[in-house]
Amino acid sequence: MIAGTLLQAMLVARLREALSGASVFEAPPVRSARPYVVVDMPVLSDWGTKDAAGREGRVVVQLFDDGEVPDRLRTLAAAAEAAVLSAPVALSGWRIVSLVFVRSRVVRDGKGWVGSVEFRVRMLAG
Repeated sequence: MIAGTLLQAMLVARLREALSGASVFEAPPVRSARPYVVVDMPVLSDWGTKDAAGREGRVVVQLFDDGEVPDRLRTLAAAAEAAVLSAPVALSGWRIVSLVFVRSRVVRDGKGWVGSVEFRVRMLAG
């Protein structure tokens, strides 16, 4: 299976366990009550060695919520960050070599809030 697909599926499952009270999706939902979370498909490039295939890239977790202030969204973002950073290193046919926080952001979106948490990932086959 493609490394990005495996990584995304693992993160969706992990966030579903960690984030009670928020639905977690692998693509933007057609209809969903807020709060909800979307794990974007990772953007990966080659990071191989002479003897092993490798991938390096970015994965973004987006969080959506309503309300006057983004307090609940910030709490969800912190929990999502902790869940991603403590993810297991073994995937089917791949091994996560590093998974680090890059940046986060919370912005107003119409009547609600949108947050994003971005991570850099490096993976090797095997």
